[in-house]
Amino acid sequence: MVLRTEQPHLPGAEWRAPEDPHSLFAMAIGAIHRGCDHIAAPAYVKAILSESKNELIVHFPVRLDTGQYRLFRGYRIQHNNILGPYKGGMRYHPDVSLDDVKALAAWMTVKCALARLPFGGAKGGVAVDPATLSPEELMRLTRRFTSALGDNIGPEFDIPAPDAGTNAQIMDWMMDTYLNTHQSGNRLGLMHVVTGKSLACGGSEGREKATGQGLCYVLLELLPEFRLKPEGLRFSLLGFGKVGAHAAAALAGHGAKLIAVMDSSGALAAPTGLPVEALRRHASRTGGIAGFSAPGVSAVGREEFYRTAVDVFIPAALERMVDTEVAAWLDCRIVAEGGNGPVTTEALDLLQRRGIAVLPAILCNAGGVIVSYLEWVQNKAGVHWELARVDRELRKTIVLAARRVRLAAHQYETDLVTAAYCVAVDHLTRSYQQRGIFP
Repeated sequence: MVLRTEQPHLPGAEWRAPEDPHSLFAMAIGAIHRGCDHIAAPAYVKAILSESKNELIVHFPVRLDTGQYRLFRGYRIQHNNILGPYKGGMRYHPDVSLDDVKALAAWMTVKCALARLPFGGAKGGVAVDPATLSPEELMRLTRRFTSALGDNIGPEFDIPAPDAGTNAQIMDWMMDTYLNTHQSGNRLGLMHVVTGKSLACGGSEGREKATGQGLCYVLLELLPEFRLKPEGLRFSLLGFGKVGAHAAAALAGHGAKLIAVMDSSGALAAPTGLPVEALRRHASRTGGIAGFSAPGVSAVGREEFYRTAVDVFIPAALERMVDTEVAAWLDCRIVAEGGNGPVTTEALDLLQRRGIAVLPAILCNAGGVIVSYLEWVQNKAGVHWELARVDRELRKTIVLAARRVRLAAHQYETDLVTAAYCVAVDHLTRSYQQRGIFP
């Protein structure tokens, strides 16, 4: 079905609605459209942002340790590059699909626009459970996937980074494969083809903690809006992986207390606060929070976890974990989205009707792509910055983004989620208006 916007006389006013109105991609595009409508963005901008610019699907065989071969499917979606090279993570997860990767790529576009980074939005991944592969199989899969992508990625065209199921080691293999399959007078000049690498292979200080650290900076900036202070702040956390664990540590460092936490292994609660560092050591050793023991800490059920009274609830796991059932249970003042798209559209409406503020993912979890940008800059210049400088740059960039959102919320008299999309879409619109549409 082809729909028309409210300004059909403008060029590019037609856009095709997502085939599944309940899909993650429809959820992402719906949020972008609300931002477009709120600022009366030109119809052609709304139409352009409604579709991915490029969609690549590759199938490639990988030799397993048994000597057999298995065919894998990989994706790379390039949503928009009006602001600069495509940028976005690579995900290894059994539920990776075209629709979900398109949604994540669209969110990257607005996330980079909100943070004023010179990047567009992209995302990719392979439908695989990395836990079922040996390290050697994982390496061969990564190298074959990178080879299959060929020139569809590049240090000045499309720059991957880690995401769920991937890490610095996988980025190192991806970079090494790219360097060995692309000729250049200065091969080291291609190291910024990916970010999120290990320090030994050109990575940046602070990249591992960047997303969680950035979320902490956003809360520190916006808590006064709700007459809250970090000291004694009570928060709960859904997900205790790369984002959640670092967010918990950063907030604890400012005097906040982790009251409840849940991951795929179980849920824990402690009225006086969980010992974050001890919990991190346990989860690192066992792969989850289940089995952790400390004075005052008890295992709780799913509903009890969500009903735990806190100031801030942080969903830092996969998409659409907070539906209307969960939104009705939550007992908090703020939901700070640590993961991408953790709150469904229907749940967002319910939370807002209940007077619970939502801080959007495109702001809260922008720390990862900000420090990826800093790594890209360091690689291009052939320098390596100390952690203190990286943290300063991260804080400056994400705090400025938070201030833009706060000002837009007051300017447009709207909620913080809509305000964030207004800021991002406005920046993209200005770029299109200045540059025009080729030819």
